[in-house]
Amino acid sequence: MAFPRREKPVSDFVAARHINEEISFIRNDHEVNGTIHKILENSVIVKISDNDAERIGVASNLTVVAHKNYSVG
Repeated sequence: MAFPRREKPVSDFVAARHINEEISFIRNDHEVNGTIHKILENSVIVKISDNDAERIGVASNLTVVAHKNYSVG
């Protein structure tokens, strides 16, 4: 038996986001700039430079950032 998916309201901030939009966030005491690769319900997948990926200690140039933890621009 499957339960129907409940639609959740989307905040105006999240609704205004779009693919390839530039954002910035802080990770491991470094300010990182990147572009939105995919928009999820509670976060975005962000494409960052290989240099930034190395600075913040992640294995690839894609990282997940919660909507509350980034700023646009």
